Amino acid sequence: MLKTIFAGLGLALAAAVVMLLSGFFDLELESVVLLGTALGAGVALVPDRTPLFRFLGFAAGFVAAWLGFFARAALLPDTDGGLAVFVALVLLLCVGAFAVSVGHLPLWSTLLGAAAMSGGYEYTYAAAPPEILSTSVSAATSLLFCIAVGFLVAATVAPTAGHAGLAPRGPRAGDDDLENASFDDLMMEKTK
Repeated sequence: MLKTIFAGLGLALAAAVVMLLSGFFDLELESVVLLGTALGAGVALVPDRTPLFRFLGFAAGFVAAWLGFFARAALLPDTDGGLAVFVALVLLLCVGAFAVSVGHLPLWSTLLGAAAMSGGYEYTYAAAPPEILSTSVSAATSLLFCIAVGFLVAATVAPTAGHAGLAPRGPRAGDDDLENASFDDLMMEKTK
């Protein structure tokens, strides 16, 4: 618990410093500092798989949403139907990344990455869809910087699986109680 509190305190300090530097250097990060640092810390704090796979899953979802915005601008009408196709396309890309990685990239982190890009860019995109080339790069880099700050700060003191009462992913060797097993582990056990 103490490690998680330190991670939260470090995150608050880092986010405040990023906000102050953004104002001082006119970086225009104000709209994404809280979103980015909180999401980056969330990816670092969840003790599921390794930090690398969590971050790669997040990045895959982020890129899926970014590609979805390009498909939306180039191919889809600005209607409810077009938005429905955009949402379905992005989510299918996230599921596809999970499937292609054979479950190594957690689905939750790919979905979180897609939500990050969508949440951080939707307002800007809606204001000027034809300017997607410049506005998407600006939004993505701003958001990714804040996500990286949150991830790095939280990862330095993040609790690990088995720490602070957290159950490790999957069953332990010799453990008859599958209560803490993942869905994949349970399905593998069932097919034996």
